Amino acid sequence: MDRTLVLQLQPTHEQAKHLQQTVQEHTACFNAVADEGFTSGCCNGIELHKRTYYDLRAQYPHLPAQLVCAARVKATEAVKSALDRLKKGRKASAPRSRLCPIRYDQRSYWVKWNSHTCSLATVEGRVHLSFTVPKHAQKYIGGKVCSADLCSRKGTYTLHVVVHLPDPLVLSSDDVIGVDLGLNHPAVTSHRHFLGERRWKEQELRLFRLRRKLQAKGTKSAKRHLRKLSGKLFRQRKDHDHVLSKRIVEHATAGSTIVLENLTHIRSRARLRKGEGQRRLHSWSFAQFHSFLSYKAQEKGIEVVKVDPRHTSQTCSRCGHQARNNRRSQSLFLCRACGLSVHADLNAARNIREKHLASLGTSLAGGSQSDGLSSQVI
Repeated sequence: MDRTLVLQLQPTHEQAKHLQQTVQEHTACFNAVADEGFTSGCCNGIELHKRTYYDLRAQYPHLPAQLVCAARVKATEAVKSALDRLKKGRKASAPRSRLCPIRYDQRSYWVKWNSHTCSLATVEGRVHLSFTVPKHAQKYIGGKVCSADLCSRKGTYTLHVVVHLPDPLVLSSDDVIGVDLGLNHPAVTSHRHFLGERRWKEQELRLFRLRRKLQAKGTKSAKRHLRKLSGKLFRQRKDHDHVLSKRIVEHATAGSTIVLENLTHIRSRARLRKGEGQRRLHSWSFAQFHSFLSYKAQEKGIEVVKVDPRHTSQTCSRCGHQARNNRRSQSLFLCRACGLSVHADLNAARNIREKHLASLGTSLAGGSQSDGLSSQVI
């Protein structure tokens, strides 16, 4: 399995100047290749290399050839994505970056864990830097070093190093946990765990109202405040997704299976009126949450799978009766056929679990599925 360690670089003033110049020239190469590829409609890396490499080497003679090639590779990926958007009839423009991260390979950098030093290729040759490792990532020190990305933000430099580690040896388990994701209850498991904090919704709403108020005001001080708030909502959601995925993994046994709904294209399928519900749906970071959950589960040997989400909220988890009016409200599920009364999200989590078991040709063994609302675990 692969893990990414974010190393905090500690360059001297002179080294910081070399890194800054290297990132700027690498970004200029990226933008030049991206313009060429988007204008001509070409996303073939070999062809773009022939068209741009020698001109860029002549224009930036001090930039190492490996970094020029790295800029071309990143630009090719960006151009391909932009052209795919055009083919689907969506708006797209030529990819452009202000500070494009540099992707280093084993020929252009190295890391020594024992001395906490690294070497990076720059416009002034090799630069040797010291770094620090975050406390939570120190358990990954010593793994096989793969590629790395040098990122620059507000004058600070971080090296995102990909480390390859052996997969954990965990015996598989028959335990299957269905997880229903939602906007009101972030996650509800089939084991009757209601995960997430109610204050998260209010935090996002408070920040949205503040940003809207500042944007309407439009004064210089309001714009300064908006710059200060830049990225805060993104960081909040990232923290929430980390906490939520960690709690789900903690409630799962090693070797078990976690089943989620496949929410791809949910924004185009859902029918919501304009307002808070639509805004929250379009800002829902379910893809980021899935990626966090997947890599956290991998360490415990837990498999994460997705199932079709259709009718999971309308079907009774006890008798299988499906009807729209089974769901009386956002939180109450009351089956018209058998009278099952249960929290709607808990019912959906059980249906998600059953869908996966049905795809394996097995059925739920033992235990009653009908827990009343009075026995919820919140």
